[in-house]
Amino acid sequence: MRFLAVGVVLLACTCAVWAVVLLLGERRRLRTDLDRISLGLDGPGTTTVPSPDVKAAFARLRQSVQWVQEESREWRRLAGWLSQTLESTPLGVVVTADDGRVVFRNEAAVSLMGTRLGEALASQALAELLQAARSGQSTAKVLDLHGPPKRTLTVWGVPMGEDGTAAVIIEDVSERKRLDAVRRDFVANVSHELKTPVGALGLLAETLAAEDDAAVVHRLAERVQTEAFRVARIIEDLLNLSRLEAEEAPRHESTSVQAVLAGAVDQARPSATLRQVEIRMTEAPRRWCVMGDRRQLISALFNLLENAVKYSDPGSKVEVGATSDGSFVALVVRDHGVGIPSRDLDRIFERFYRVDQGRGRDTGGTGLGLAIVRHVAHNHHGEVLVDSREGEGSTFSLRVPAEPGAMSLLADAG
Repeated sequence: MRFLAVGVVLLACTCAVWAVVLLLGERRRLRTDLDRISLGLDGPGTTTVPSPDVKAAFARLRQSVQWVQEESREWRRLAGWLSQTLESTPLGVVVTADDGRVVFRNEAAVSLMGTRLGEALASQALAELLQAARSGQSTAKVLDLHGPPKRTLTVWGVPMGEDGTAAVIIEDVSERKRLDAVRRDFVANVSHELKTPVGALGLLAETLAAEDDAAVVHRLAERVQTEAFRVARIIEDLLNLSRLEAEEAPRHESTSVQAVLAGAVDQARPSATLRQVEIRMTEAPRRWCVMGDRRQLISALFNLLENAVKYSDPGSKVEVGATSDGSFVALVVRDHGVGIPSRDLDRIFERFYRVDQGRGRDTGGTGLGLAIVRHVAHNHHGEVLVDSREGEGSTFSLRVPAEPGAMSLLADAG
């Protein structure tokens, strides 16, 4: 409804533009008529001397025309402003006359229907909507354009007057549609991820209440602890992700790259030791710094390390270090584990997405770690890259801008 209201305002602006055009046309015609009268009164061929009343009336008419000229200049400025408004809006606006001719179309309308297929589908929809609008009906359609790029458009047809003038408003709702789908999937995934451990806790509690064997009770208590830890991890990661999404502009300060590496390794080492995986850290040059939130960067790198450890076999190694091209610093984590199939690479940063559902849960993963990494990269105007081959391992690179002015990074690297 908010976008429809904006569209109505834009249509009002369009109507105002047309009113201005008509007003200017009337002013030009009035000026022409006045000039003709003036030539008739003052021209060389004039033989009759006008009476004082005629001259007074003519003077008043000239004053009126001057007033109209001043007003028209104001209207012209308003028309220019309204035209700029229509051109700058992200909504497409198309206006047609009573005979169906397109008399106005802004750049957004041209862009939204830019593809050949888009033009064909949109033209058909526009014709139907405009026909209904010229008969006084306001209607709407949703168009799915398969691109490239893929787009979903909502198109409204709106009558503009009894003379058959009509307009359509075109809105690109692709991003909103995508976010709605993400939101639905997120709710479904959260429900599923929490239902499994909570259900297990309920069953374990019932079994414990009826069990007398101390060894069995001990084993069941360990399982309760595992499931409770899993629920706590899911909730903790959800809270972290929510904070990251809300904190679009984190506090950026000079942060030592080595401090980020060391902080993440310290957090990941206990899990690596437990799984018999060695973490090898290559220290970054002392002067290497980035502008960022130290807590967020350590959290992101820890998630990359934790994933690398979980998907590595006992006795293997995980390598972590940093590289730089002078403008960006890349925090790099490399493992020699199971790798990621190419078909899954585009989805691994989605919330709760796991390449191997069973192994992900067995390792205690929540499916949110890489989503957290992606948000940290976004908050730091950076990116996260992955290079992986199934059966050979994966390399993740979290690239963030280097501290401005610290262009001696490469010299230190040597």
